[in-house]
Amino acid sequence: MAAKNHVVVVTGASRGLGRGMARGFGSKGATVYVTGRSARGALANTAEEVTAAGGKGIAVQCDHADDVRVAALFERIAAESGKLDILVNNAAAVYGEELVAPGPFWQKPLRLAEMMDVGMRSNYVAAYYAAPIMAKAKKGLIANISFYGAVSYFHGPAYGAAKAGNDKMAFDMSKDLLPYRVAAVSIWPGFIRTEAIAAIPDNQVPEFLKPLWPLFENPEFTALVLEALYRDPQLMLHTGKALIGAELGIKYGIRDINGKQPVSFRDTKGAPITYFEVANPF
Repeated sequence: MAAKNHVVVVTGASRGLGRGMARGFGSKGATVYVTGRSARGALANTAEEVTAAGGKGIAVQCDHADDVRVAALFERIAAESGKLDILVNNAAAVYGEELVAPGPFWQKPLRLAEMMDVGMRSNYVAAYYAAPIMAKAKKGLIANISFYGAVSYFHGPAYGAAKAGNDKMAFDMSKDLLPYRVAAVSIWPGFIRTEAIAAIPDNQVPEFLKPLWPLFENPEFTALVLEALYRDPQLMLHTGKALIGAELGIKYGIRDINGKQPVSFRDTKGAPITYFEVANPF
């Protein structure tokens, strides 16, 4: 299966993990539809980076809080490309400074609950419109971006509920998608060296981040392991699971773009919850 023929959607790709994943898929020659609330500026730059990496980047303005826009996105993909190989549900309503601020959840802005809308509900909606395209082709991968916060305290209940919900949603979707040979998973990256993180000078790294600083992953890594997972002839044996990206890297012999082998935080931050097994004939 030629990677250059893959059609991929990465939602929330204007910056951060989404932007880096788009570049990663581009490096494998994929056509990557990248979404964001504005098609100009950062999102257009992401599409250009995908193309520069060796793929074809297509920027699509799409507010994932707007179901009509999401439906139109997948209608466009079906019309233009005729298929969809991988959907990466990454879009999220994350208000960084408020999320990490000290204090209990009731002393933080109520809008943090929007992570259960754009970040969980929006993933459901994107999968809802992607699934028929994949089911028709009898091939596909839906990957929800999750994190160790699904099983351990991390930034509070809104964040944790959104991540845990994504894991369970992938499991439940896998039951419906199994007859169509479409896989649904959650993927747990490690700590990500986003543009904002990379811009911090080494001598200005906050004290609490110093122990983790050498362990940060580049965002392209998550795309590389997802692309390898999609090409795995045993893809369907992984459906319904929450998967740790670093462990997939070891499984597939993939290193980060800086040559390092990302590490799993399973022992310190928790392991994915194993739901009852999917009745899987593959």
